[in-house]
Amino acid sequence: MTSTSGHRITVEPGTEHVRVVRDGQLLAESRRPLVLRETGCPVRYYLPPADVRTELLTASDTHTHCPFKGDASYWSLPDAADLVWAYPDPKPEVAAIKDHFCFYDTETVSE
Repeated sequence: MTSTSGHRITVEPGTEHVRVVRDGQLLAESRRPLVLRETGCPVRYYLPPADVRTELLTASDTHTHCPFKGDASYWSLPDAADLVWAYPDPKPEVAAIKDHFCFYDTETVSE
């Protein structure tokens, strides 16, 4: 966990069953996401690379910087730019998310 002037980030192993489907195509499915909670942001699920269909994704030229997590790289689908991101070298406080993929539209599957 990191906390700076009221800003908090926690990363913990999750037990949720999550998946990402776009236009009927399964892009990712995991029962072992990392759950990242950050002040002022929605809960995000970071998925292990083995649970993501990376062969469907194309690396993007987009990169962003977060003062709390580090520099993110992005991947796209042919019809969806910058759909997913990852932190190849995250800050030490969130080191667990290294190389895990995060999607904007992750759904939780109730079983």
